[in-house]
Amino acid sequence: MPMPEKTLPFQYLAPRRVLVTGASGFLGGNLIQRLLEQGCAVKGLCRRPQPKLEALGVEMFYVDLADTKSVRNACQEADTVFHTAAKVGIWGKYREFHDANVIGTQSIVNGCRDFEVGKLIYTSTPSVVFNAEAISGANESLPYGDSIPCHYPTTKVIAEKAVLAAHGLPPGNLKTVALRPHLIWGPGDPNLIPRVLDRGRKGHLRIVGEGNNRVDLSYIDNIVDAHLSAEAALDKLENNPGGKAYFISNDEPVLLWEWIDGLLNRNGISTIKKKISLAQAQRAGAVLELIWKALRLHGEPPLTRFVASELAKDHWFDIAAAKRDLDYHPRVSMAEGMNRLLQASALASD
Repeated sequence: MPMPEKTLPFQYLAPRRVLVTGASGFLGGNLIQRLLEQGCAVKGLCRRPQPKLEALGVEMFYVDLADTKSVRNACQEADTVFHTAAKVGIWGKYREFHDANVIGTQSIVNGCRDFEVGKLIYTSTPSVVFNAEAISGANESLPYGDSIPCHYPTTKVIAEKAVLAAHGLPPGNLKTVALRPHLIWGPGDPNLIPRVLDRGRKGHLRIVGEGNNRVDLSYIDNIVDAHLSAEAALDKLENNPGGKAYFISNDEPVLLWEWIDGLLNRNGISTIKKKISLAQAQRAGAVLELIWKALRLHGEPPLTRFVASELAKDHWFDIAAAKRDLDYHPRVSMAEGMNRLLQASALASD
């Protein structure tokens, strides 16, 4: 039998006016649902129409993150802004990542300051500390990466710094905090789980490296909790998180390839048999990057140097600071999360 859920690790705040960017995304959509349950007046910002959110009473702003004026103006009359929107991916033009992740984030910061928004919670990524090495239990003292071979984390570094630097600035003395959730997954995940299952069915997966690397994953409900916990914690007198960044995870690092095999097995897909060394994967990634650049191919290469490193090395983090300062404690375990994922898949297929 599944273990009972732990009590929510924070007190819900009173109903308030909230803007959520990335409203069409996995995290943004789940966060909006929770905010509506709290009785909040919610505004959402994204590019594509969301009739389901409109039907729930969410005031929608359909704009591109590079539209500085529109993004700034969306912050009007908000008590809190949750900035979850970003251009993600392992490949693409630097300008596109910069426009969305750097200019878009600065526009949010400007809007929060101009309209005296009280709190800004920014969704960052652990990849901002990528250093091509294994990361095993590191905390927030780990410095930003300075030679990251991927535009997404490179631009997120710039954006995170801008958000944290805005903490306490007038007018309004904006309160800011950055969260770094690692590999968000769960029912409705449009990226991680579908991609693994698709490649597994096609037989395209290969174990990279020795296959004994541990990584953090983060169940969606826990990450929503973390964002709401961070919002509440910005009012604390002691251990206030303002102006700081925090790693967020399920606090249960898993053997990556064992976990993937379990996911495949429970979906009736053969487990992974073939391996490739990290050195081979790095060389293959470098060659594919050159081909994609030279031929200007659409889509992402099947492998890059950045992805090869992520698949072969430890990437798990110490979340003691989030527990202490945010009162964040994962409620849904990895095992329970998998049960919920499979139950949701079964219902969707009926």
